[in-house]
Amino acid sequence: MTTAINSAVEKGDAAIGAQLTRDVSLPALVLHRDALEHNIRWMQTFVSDSGAQLAPHGKTSMTPALFKRQLDAGAWGITLASATQTRAAYAHGVRRVLMANQLVGTPNMALIADLLADADFDFYCMVDHPDNVADLGAYFATRGVRLNVMIEYGVVGGRCGCRSEQEVIELAKAIDVQPALALTGIEGYEGVIHGDQAVSGIRAFAASLVRLAVQLQDSGAFAIAKPIITASGSAWYDLIAESFEEQNAAGRFLSVLRPGSYVAHDHGIYKEAQCCVLDRRSDLHEGLRPALEVWAHVQSLPEPGFAVIALGKRDVAFDAGLPVPLLRYKAGVVPAMGDDIGACKVTAVMDQHAFMTIAPGVELRVGDIISFGTSHPCLTFDKWRVGLLVDEQLSVVERMETCF
Repeated sequence: MTTAINSAVEKGDAAIGAQLTRDVSLPALVLHRDALEHNIRWMQTFVSDSGAQLAPHGKTSMTPALFKRQLDAGAWGITLASATQTRAAYAHGVRRVLMANQLVGTPNMALIADLLADADFDFYCMVDHPDNVADLGAYFATRGVRLNVMIEYGVVGGRCGCRSEQEVIELAKAIDVQPALALTGIEGYEGVIHGDQAVSGIRAFAASLVRLAVQLQDSGAFAIAKPIITASGSAWYDLIAESFEEQNAAGRFLSVLRPGSYVAHDHGIYKEAQCCVLDRRSDLHEGLRPALEVWAHVQSLPEPGFAVIALGKRDVAFDAGLPVPLLRYKAGVVPAMGDDIGACKVTAVMDQHAFMTIAPGVELRVGDIISFGTSHPCLTFDKWRVGLLVDEQLSVVERMETCF
Protein backbone atom coordinates (compact mmCIF):
# COMPACT_ATOMS: atom_id res chain seq x y z
CA MET A 1 0.00 0.00 0.00
CA THR A 2 1.37 3.42 -0.98
CA THR A 3 0.53 6.82 0.40
CA ALA A 4 0.43 9.90 -1.84
CA ILE A 5 1.78 13.09 -0.29
CA ASN A 6 0.24 16.06 -2.06
CA SER A 7 2.46 18.73 -0.56
CA ALA A 8 5.41 18.98 1.77
CA VAL A 9 4.83 20.73 5.07
CA GLU A 10 7.83 22.86 5.96
CA LYS A 11 8.65 23.95 9.48
CA GLY A 12 6.54 26.93 10.38
CA ASP A 13 4.20 26.28 7.46
CA ALA A 14 0.84 27.98 7.96
CA ALA A 15 -2.08 29.39 6.03
CA ILE A 16 -3.33 32.96 6.24
CA GLY A 17 -5.57 33.27 9.28
CA ALA A 18 -3.80 30.50 11.19
CA GLN A 19 -3.34 31.15 14.90
CA LEU A 20 0.17 30.70 16.23
CA THR A 21 -0.73 28.78 19.36
CA ARG A 22 -3.16 26.43 17.63
CA ASP A 23 -2.58 26.00 13.90
CA VAL A 24 1.10 26.43 13.10
CA SER A 25 3.77 23.76 12.76
CA LEU A 26 6.57 24.83 15.08
CA PRO A 27 9.30 25.96 15.24
CA ALA A 28 8.37 29.03 13.20
CA LEU A 29 9.92 32.35 12.29
CA VAL A 30 7.51 35.04 13.46
CA LEU A 31 7.41 38.71 12.49
CA HIS A 32 5.15 41.11 14.38
CA ARG A 33 3.43 43.46 11.94
CA ASP A 34 3.11 46.51 14.20
CA ALA A 35 6.79 46.48 15.18
CA LEU A 36 7.91 45.81 11.62
CA GLU A 37 5.91 48.71 10.20
CA HIS A 38 7.12 50.97 12.99
CA ASN A 39 10.76 50.13 12.23
CA ILE A 40 10.40 50.79 8.51
CA ARG A 41 8.76 54.19 9.16
CA TRP A 42 11.24 55.07 11.92
CA MET A 43 14.40 54.49 9.92
CA GLN A 44 13.06 56.11 6.76
CA THR A 45 12.12 59.21 8.75
CA PHE A 46 15.49 59.28 10.53
CA VAL A 47 17.47 59.05 7.30
CA SER A 48 15.29 61.55 5.42
CA ASP A 49 15.49 64.04 8.29
CA SER A 50 19.28 63.64 8.15
CA GLY A 51 19.36 64.82 4.54
CA ALA A 52 20.37 61.40 3.22
CA GLN A 53 18.89 58.56 1.21
CA LEU A 54 18.25 55.04 2.52
CA ALA A 55 19.41 51.88 0.77
CA PRO A 56 18.65 49.20 3.38
CA HIS A 57 20.90 46.16 3.30
CA GLY A 58 18.73 43.41 1.91
CA LYS A 59 21.09 40.59 2.91
CA THR A 60 19.59 40.81 6.40
CA SER A 61 16.31 39.25 5.37
CA MET A 62 16.47 38.44 1.64
CA THR A 63 12.69 38.78 1.87
CA PRO A 64 11.13 40.44 -1.20
CA ALA A 65 7.99 41.41 0.72
CA LEU A 66 10.19 43.46 3.04
CA PHE A 67 12.11 44.99 0.12
CA LYS A 68 8.80 46.18 -1.31
CA ARG A 69 7.70 47.71 1.98
CA GLN A 70 11.03 49.50 2.36
CA LEU A 71 10.93 50.85 -1.19
CA ASP A 72 7.28 51.87 -0.88
CA ALA A 73 8.19 53.79 2.29
CA GLY A 74 10.75 55.83 0.36
CA ALA A 75 14.00 53.86 0.20
CA TRP A 76 16.30 54.99 -2.63
CA GLY A 77 17.32 51.42 -3.44
CA ILE A 78 18.33 48.11 -1.86
CA THR A 79 21.87 47.23 -0.80
CA LEU A 80 23.00 43.65 -1.44
CA ALA A 81 26.20 41.66 -1.02
CA SER A 82 26.53 39.44 -4.08
CA ALA A 83 25.60 38.95 -7.72
CA THR A 84 23.24 36.09 -6.88
CA GLN A 85 21.45 38.20 -4.25
CA THR A 86 21.16 40.94 -6.85
CA ARG A 87 19.62 38.57 -9.37
CA ALA A 88 17.11 37.35 -6.77
CA ALA A 89 16.11 40.90 -5.85
CA TYR A 90 15.78 41.86 -9.52
CA ALA A 91 13.49 38.88 -10.10
CA HIS A 92 11.21 40.33 -7.42
CA GLY A 93 11.03 43.84 -8.86
CA VAL A 94 14.02 45.68 -7.34
CA ARG A 95 15.43 48.04 -9.94
CA ARG A 96 18.19 49.87 -8.06
CA VAL A 97 20.91 47.91 -6.27
CA LEU A 98 24.01 49.09 -4.45
CA MET A 99 26.19 46.00 -4.16
CA ALA A 100 28.39 46.83 -1.19
CA ASN A 101 31.02 44.35 -2.26
CA GLN A 102 33.46 43.63 -5.06
CA LEU A 103 32.15 41.95 -8.20
CA VAL A 104 34.71 39.18 -8.73
CA GLY A 105 34.71 36.21 -11.12
CA THR A 106 33.52 36.02 -14.70
CA PRO A 107 30.31 34.05 -13.94
CA ASN A 108 29.27 36.71 -11.43
CA MET A 109 30.10 39.48 -13.89
CA ALA A 110 27.93 37.68 -16.45
CA LEU A 111 24.96 37.67 -14.07
CA ILE A 112 25.19 41.44 -13.67
CA ALA A 113 25.82 42.10 -17.37
CA ASP A 114 22.66 40.15 -18.20
CA LEU A 115 20.64 42.28 -15.78
CA LEU A 116 22.09 45.49 -17.21
CA ALA A 117 20.46 44.63 -20.53
CA ASP A 118 17.43 46.19 -18.82
CA ALA A 119 17.89 49.94 -19.22
CA ASP A 120 15.75 50.52 -16.13
CA PHE A 121 18.13 48.59 -13.88
CA ASP A 122 20.45 50.86 -11.89
CA PHE A 123 23.44 49.00 -10.42
CA TYR A 124 26.59 49.95 -8.51
CA CYS A 125 29.40 47.75 -7.17
CA MET A 126 32.63 48.29 -5.25
CA VAL A 127 36.26 48.07 -6.34
CA ASP A 128 39.36 48.22 -4.13
CA HIS A 129 42.20 46.79 -6.24
CA PRO A 130 43.70 47.43 -9.70
CA ASP A 131 43.40 43.74 -10.62
CA ASN A 132 39.64 43.83 -10.15
CA VAL A 133 39.41 47.12 -12.06
CA ALA A 134 41.29 45.58 -15.00
CA ASP A 135 39.16 42.42 -14.99
CA LEU A 136 35.89 44.34 -14.84
CA GLY A 137 37.00 46.76 -17.52
CA ALA A 138 37.97 43.97 -19.89
CA TYR A 139 34.85 41.87 -19.33
CA PHE A 140 32.26 44.63 -19.57
CA ALA A 141 33.97 46.03 -22.66
CA THR A 142 33.35 42.69 -24.38
CA ARG A 143 29.70 42.90 -23.36
CA GLY A 144 29.32 46.47 -24.61
CA VAL A 145 28.04 47.59 -21.21
CA ARG A 146 29.34 50.38 -18.96
CA LEU A 147 29.47 49.36 -15.30
CA ASN A 148 29.00 51.81 -12.43
CA VAL A 149 31.72 51.28 -9.83
CA MET A 150 32.49 52.91 -6.51
CA ILE A 151 35.81 52.88 -4.67
CA GLU A 152 35.68 51.11 -1.34
CA TYR A 153 37.72 52.77 1.40
CA GLY A 154 38.53 50.58 4.40
CA VAL A 155 40.48 50.57 7.64
CA VAL A 156 43.63 48.71 8.57
CA GLY A 157 42.71 45.33 10.05
CA GLY A 158 39.15 45.69 8.79
CA ARG A 159 37.36 44.10 5.87
CA CYS A 160 37.64 45.06 2.19
CA GLY A 161 38.68 48.46 0.89
CA CYS A 162 41.72 50.56 0.02
CA ARG A 163 43.82 51.04 3.14
CA SER A 164 45.06 54.57 2.48
CA GLU A 165 43.88 57.78 0.86
CA GLN A 166 46.72 57.50 -1.66
CA GLU A 167 45.52 54.04 -2.73
CA VAL A 168 42.09 55.55 -3.40
CA ILE A 169 43.58 58.27 -5.61
CA GLU A 170 45.65 55.75 -7.55
CA LEU A 171 42.68 53.43 -8.02
CA ALA A 172 40.63 56.30 -9.43
CA LYS A 173 43.32 56.76 -12.07
CA ALA A 174 43.13 53.05 -12.95
CA ILE A 175 39.36 53.31 -13.37
CA ASP A 176 39.69 56.38 -15.56
CA VAL A 177 41.54 54.44 -18.29
CA GLN A 178 38.81 51.79 -18.50
CA PRO A 179 36.09 52.99 -20.93
CA ALA A 180 33.68 50.30 -19.73
CA LEU A 181 33.79 51.56 -16.12
CA ALA A 182 32.21 54.70 -14.65
CA LEU A 183 33.39 55.94 -11.25
CA THR A 184 30.19 57.02 -9.51
CA GLY A 185 31.11 57.37 -5.85
CA ILE A 186 32.99 56.24 -2.78
CA GLU A 187 31.97 53.79 -0.07
CA GLY A 188 33.09 52.75 3.38
CA TYR A 189 31.99 50.50 6.23
CA GLU A 190 32.53 51.68 9.79
CA GLY A 191 31.21 48.58 11.56
CA VAL A 192 34.71 47.08 11.87
CA ILE A 193 35.87 49.96 14.07
CA HIS A 194 35.73 48.85 17.71
CA GLY A 195 37.23 49.62 21.09
CA ASP A 196 37.03 52.34 23.70
CA GLN A 197 37.65 55.03 21.09
CA ALA A 198 35.17 53.70 18.53
CA VAL A 199 33.08 56.88 18.37
CA SER A 200 36.03 59.15 17.64
CA GLY A 201 37.42 56.55 15.23
CA ILE A 202 34.17 56.40 13.29
CA ARG A 203 33.94 60.19 13.09
CA ALA A 204 37.53 60.35 11.80
CA PHE A 205 36.80 57.63 9.25
CA ALA A 206 33.70 59.45 7.99
CA ALA A 207 35.66 62.71 7.75
CA SER A 208 38.35 60.98 5.71
CA LEU A 209 35.69 59.46 3.45
CA VAL A 210 34.18 62.87 2.72
CA ARG A 211 37.62 64.44 2.26
CA LEU A 212 38.47 61.81 -0.34
CA ALA A 213 35.17 62.32 -2.11
CA VAL A 214 35.81 66.07 -2.35
CA GLN A 215 39.34 65.51 -3.63
CA LEU A 216 38.14 63.09 -6.30
CA GLN A 217 35.33 65.40 -7.34
CA ASP A 218 37.64 68.41 -7.56
CA SER A 219 40.00 66.42 -9.79
CA GLY A 220 37.19 65.44 -12.15
CA ALA A 221 37.46 61.73 -11.34
CA PHE A 222 33.74 61.06 -11.09
CA ALA A 223 31.62 60.27 -14.13
CA ILE A 224 28.47 61.86 -12.68
CA ALA A 225 27.73 65.36 -11.42
CA LYS A 226 26.51 64.32 -7.98
CA PRO A 227 28.49 61.25 -6.92
CA ILE A 228 27.38 58.86 -4.20
CA ILE A 229 29.01 58.81 -0.78
CA THR A 230 27.87 55.94 1.39
CA ALA A 231 28.57 54.15 4.65
CA SER A 232 26.64 52.93 7.73
CA GLY A 233 25.76 49.56 9.10
CA SER A 234 23.08 48.98 11.72
CA ALA A 235 24.93 50.13 14.84
CA TRP A 236 26.53 53.52 14.07
CA TYR A 237 24.22 55.00 11.44
CA ASP A 238 23.57 58.09 13.58
CA LEU A 239 27.26 58.98 13.69
CA ILE A 240 27.64 58.55 9.93
CA ALA A 241 24.53 60.65 9.27
CA GLU A 242 25.82 63.40 11.56
CA SER A 243 29.28 63.35 9.99
CA PHE A 244 27.88 63.58 6.47
CA GLU A 245 25.64 66.50 7.53
CA GLU A 246 28.38 68.35 9.39
CA GLN A 247 30.69 68.16 6.38
CA ASN A 248 27.89 69.15 4.00
CA ALA A 249 28.23 65.91 2.11
CA ALA A 250 24.57 66.15 1.12
CA GLY A 251 25.30 69.40 -0.70
CA ARG A 252 27.93 67.99 -3.06
CA PHE A 253 27.07 64.30 -2.98
CA LEU A 254 24.17 61.89 -2.78
CA SER A 255 24.57 60.62 0.78
CA VAL A 256 23.33 57.05 1.18
CA LEU A 257 23.00 55.13 4.47
CA ARG A 258 22.77 51.32 4.43
CA PRO A 259 21.52 49.85 7.74
CA GLY A 260 19.74 46.52 7.29
CA SER A 261 19.01 44.83 10.61
CA TYR A 262 16.73 47.65 11.73
CA VAL A 263 13.82 46.17 9.82
CA ALA A 264 13.49 43.28 12.28
CA HIS A 265 15.77 44.61 15.05
CA ASP A 266 16.56 42.09 17.81
CA HIS A 267 16.84 41.32 21.52
CA GLY A 268 20.65 41.24 21.50
CA ILE A 269 23.49 43.14 19.84
CA TYR A 270 21.28 45.58 17.94
CA LYS A 271 19.09 46.23 20.96
CA GLU A 272 22.27 47.25 22.78
CA ALA A 273 23.41 49.35 19.83
CA GLN A 274 20.04 51.10 19.68
CA CYS A 275 20.30 52.01 23.36
CA CYS A 276 23.61 53.69 22.55
CA VAL A 277 22.03 55.59 19.66
CA LEU A 278 19.27 56.88 21.95
CA ASP A 279 21.87 57.89 24.54
CA ARG A 280 23.74 59.88 21.88
CA ARG A 281 20.60 61.43 20.41
CA SER A 282 18.35 62.91 23.06
CA ASP A 283 15.99 64.18 20.34
CA LEU A 284 14.98 60.61 19.48
CA HIS A 285 12.17 59.82 21.90
CA GLU A 286 11.49 56.31 20.67
CA GLY A 287 13.70 53.75 19.06
CA LEU A 288 13.31 50.57 17.07
CA ARG A 289 11.22 47.64 18.31
CA PRO A 290 12.14 43.94 18.14
CA ALA A 291 9.90 42.49 15.45
CA LEU A 292 11.41 39.03 15.00
CA GLU A 293 10.92 35.97 17.20
CA VAL A 294 11.26 32.23 16.81
CA TRP A 295 8.51 30.15 18.40
CA ALA A 296 9.03 26.55 19.54
CA HIS A 297 7.60 23.82 21.77
CA VAL A 298 8.87 22.56 25.07
CA GLN A 299 9.95 19.11 23.94
CA SER A 300 11.18 17.43 27.09
CA LEU A 301 11.41 18.03 30.85
CA PRO A 302 13.96 15.35 31.77
CA GLU A 303 15.21 16.86 35.06
CA PRO A 304 13.92 19.38 37.63
CA GLY A 305 14.69 22.93 36.55
CA PHE A 306 15.74 21.86 33.06
CA ALA A 307 13.83 21.94 29.76
CA VAL A 308 14.76 20.84 26.27
CA ILE A 309 13.22 23.06 23.59
CA ALA A 310 12.55 21.94 20.01
CA LEU A 311 14.73 24.73 18.66
CA GLY A 312 18.34 24.58 17.54
CA LYS A 313 21.17 25.88 15.41
CA ARG A 314 19.17 25.11 12.28
CA ASP A 315 16.42 27.48 13.43
CA VAL A 316 18.02 30.47 15.12
CA ALA A 317 21.24 32.51 15.15
CA PHE A 318 23.73 31.65 17.88
CA ASP A 319 26.84 33.54 16.74
CA ALA A 320 26.13 36.74 18.72
CA GLY A 321 24.28 35.40 21.72
CA LEU A 322 21.86 32.58 22.49
CA PRO A 323 18.08 32.86 22.04
CA VAL A 324 16.27 34.81 24.76
CA PRO A 325 13.09 33.27 26.28
CA LEU A 326 10.31 35.86 26.23
CA LEU A 327 6.83 34.48 26.82
CA ARG A 328 5.20 31.08 27.45
CA TYR A 329 1.91 30.21 25.76
CA LYS A 330 -0.42 27.28 26.29
CA ALA A 331 -0.77 25.27 23.11
CA GLY A 332 -4.22 25.40 21.55
CA VAL A 333 -5.48 28.24 23.74
CA VAL A 334 -7.10 31.12 21.82
CA PRO A 335 -6.97 34.03 22.42
CA ALA A 336 -3.31 33.50 23.24
CA MET A 337 -2.10 34.96 26.51
CA GLY A 338 1.64 34.94 27.13
CA ASP A 339 3.24 34.56 30.56
CA ASP A 340 6.59 36.27 31.17
CA ILE A 341 9.36 33.70 31.65
CA GLY A 342 12.25 36.08 31.09
CA ALA A 343 14.13 34.69 34.09
CA CYS A 344 14.53 31.37 32.26
CA LYS A 345 17.75 31.11 30.28
CA VAL A 346 19.01 29.19 27.27
CA THR A 347 22.43 27.77 28.12
CA ALA A 348 23.30 25.84 24.94
CA VAL A 349 21.98 24.98 21.51
CA MET A 350 22.51 21.86 19.42
CA ASP A 351 21.39 21.15 15.86
CA GLN A 352 17.71 20.67 16.78
CA HIS A 353 17.58 21.31 20.54
CA ALA A 354 18.06 24.14 23.00
CA PHE A 355 18.83 23.61 26.69
CA MET A 356 16.97 25.96 28.99
CA THR A 357 17.10 26.41 32.74
CA ILE A 358 13.69 26.92 34.31
CA ALA A 359 13.48 29.86 36.70
CA PRO A 360 11.96 29.34 40.18
CA GLY A 361 8.20 29.74 40.12
CA VAL A 362 7.88 28.96 36.41
CA GLU A 363 5.84 25.83 35.67
CA LEU A 364 6.15 24.25 32.26
CA ARG A 365 4.65 21.21 30.64
CA VAL A 366 5.69 19.34 27.51
CA GLY A 367 3.92 20.92 24.54
CA ASP A 368 3.94 24.47 25.90
CA ILE A 369 4.99 27.10 23.37
CA ILE A 370 7.74 29.63 24.04
CA SER A 371 8.58 32.71 22.04
CA PHE A 372 12.29 33.50 21.78
CA GLY A 373 14.05 36.70 20.92
CA THR A 374 17.24 36.53 18.87
CA SER A 375 20.53 38.33 18.45
CA HIS A 376 21.80 39.14 14.92
CA PRO A 377 18.70 38.75 12.70
CA CYS A 378 20.71 38.11 9.51
CA LEU A 379 21.68 34.60 10.59
CA THR A 380 18.18 33.77 11.78
CA PHE A 381 16.45 34.83 8.55
CA ASP A 382 18.69 32.66 6.39
CA LYS A 383 17.60 29.48 8.18
CA TRP A 384 14.04 29.89 6.96
CA ARG A 385 12.25 29.69 3.63
CA VAL A 386 9.15 31.43 4.99
CA GLY A 387 8.41 33.80 7.85
CA LEU A 388 4.96 34.42 9.29
CA LEU A 389 3.74 37.99 9.67
CA VAL A 390 1.24 38.13 12.52
CA ASP A 391 -1.14 40.74 13.89
CA GLU A 392 -1.76 41.73 17.51
CA GLN A 393 -3.97 38.65 17.97
CA LEU A 394 -1.12 36.42 16.76
CA SER A 395 -3.00 35.44 13.62
CA VAL A 396 -1.02 34.97 10.42
CA VAL A 397 -1.73 37.82 8.01
CA GLU A 398 1.01 37.15 5.44
CA ARG A 399 3.51 34.47 4.50
CA MET A 400 6.85 36.13 3.74
CA GLU A 401 9.10 33.95 1.59
CA THR A 402 12.86 34.40 1.63
CA CYS A 403 15.13 33.98 -1.41
CA PHE A 404 18.55 32.97 -0.06
